[in-house]
Amino acid sequence: VQLQASGGGLVQAGGSLRLSCQTSGRTSGSYRMGWFRQAPGKERELVARVWWSPRSTYYSESVKGRFTISGDSSKNTVYLQMNSLKPEDTAVYYCAVDYDGLGAYDYWGQGTQVTVSS
Repeated sequence: VQLQASGGGLVQAGGSLRLSCQTSGRTSGSYRMGWFRQAPGKERELVARVWWSPRSTYYSESVKGRFTISGDSSKNTVYLQMNSLKPEDTAVYYCAVDYDGLGAYDYWGQGTQVTVSS
């Protein structure tokens, strides 16, 4: 199983980016997918996740109201629409997939860099 994250880049504060995460090797049957981020010198944190069935979403307080997670459970594809970006959103963003619903994510993408300039 491989996850390919893309869509990162450099954007000015207030701008938008849309991240994509495509899964290959096992494109269905996951319980949830999530987006995490890690800024320099900080621990990796959960930004948003989606449970496919029943459908539910979670957002960290720092991104609630600005980011939207969406996706297609039949393809294990997930997106993260990021609006009103702030310099503190600068980080490497990772996607992850959980196939057994037991707590830990099973596979991770390689990360995509998001840099927000002030």
